[in-house]
Amino acid sequence: MRTVLIALLLPLSLIGCATMSDDPTAGLQNPEVRSRTVSGGDTIDEYYVAGQLRVVKITPARGPTYYLVDNNADGILDSSKGEGPISPVQYKLLTW
Repeated sequence: MRTVLIALLLPLSLIGCATMSDDPTAGLQNPEVRSRTVSGGDTIDEYYVAGQLRVVKITPARGPTYYLVDNNADGILDSSKGEGPISPVQYKLLTW
């Protein structure tokens, strides 16, 4: 009985984890999207709201899509103390 309960709860817990990391562009109000493709095939989409850069979405030719986000709307992409100039990077690994 316990094994069956664990087998049922494990997929539900994974669904909960996957829904926590939403697409950071989803909540933007009427964004202006500027797209470009750089050498190597990477695509960069910049999302502006009221003329201010809010999210940068990088879709590499190989590998997962990742985002650079301005969480506090100051016009500067956020960084964490002790890390590089633009961090944290947010990866979208699973979708369904």
